[in-house]
Amino acid sequence: MVTSALAQPQTPSWPIVLQFNPLLTFNDEQFFDFCQLNQDWQFERTAAGELIIMSPTGSETGGYNFDLIVELGIWARQDGTGQGFDSSTGFTLPNGAIRSPDAAWIKRDRWEAIPAEQRRKFAPICPDFVLELRSESDALEPLQDKMQEYLDNGARLGWLLDRKHRRAYLYRPGKSVECLENPTSIDGESVLPGFMLRLSLIW
Repeated sequence: MVTSALAQPQTPSWPIVLQFNPLLTFNDEQFFDFCQLNQDWQFERTAAGELIIMSPTGSETGGYNFDLIVELGIWARQDGTGQGFDSSTGFTLPNGAIRSPDAAWIKRDRWEAIPAEQRRKFAPICPDFVLELRSESDALEPLQDKMQEYLDNGARLGWLLDRKHRRAYLYRPGKSVECLENPTSIDGESVLPGFMLRLSLIW
């Protein structure tokens, strides 16, 4: 029996982007409710209203991401001036996109200025610091675009870590992206004073 190539199951290319406009739009409340109904999946929404279905995190990448969050969390607790967040947290950016960085941190006064009801959903704020960890299935360019979007919406520092090529891309407002080749560590500069991330944790 000859099986048509069209009949073979195709491996999805992650992330999957679904177009809804102009047939259907989600406002912020509806999008939050939609995500709560589908908690086995992770979604983002672009500024143009596209629905992005994120790739499930592989076990290895999930372990590395856990280590990164632990490091950031230890520093955040000792520093005490802000709040850290994990990869399941959604933020509504000023441009209308709803994004979920792999790790994030927000100055406490900015965070606490948001009404409690809004904090319980996808808070309308761009984090001061964002971190994205590139997995094996992630294309680099969409992550780079995402990092630039964070900067355009108010982030003060962003790190994109590419394990495959041992590169760290540093994003700062008003400056060109800095690419470090196989660095041993990176520091949080004035945004995360005293925070030093040892990249031996993920390389």
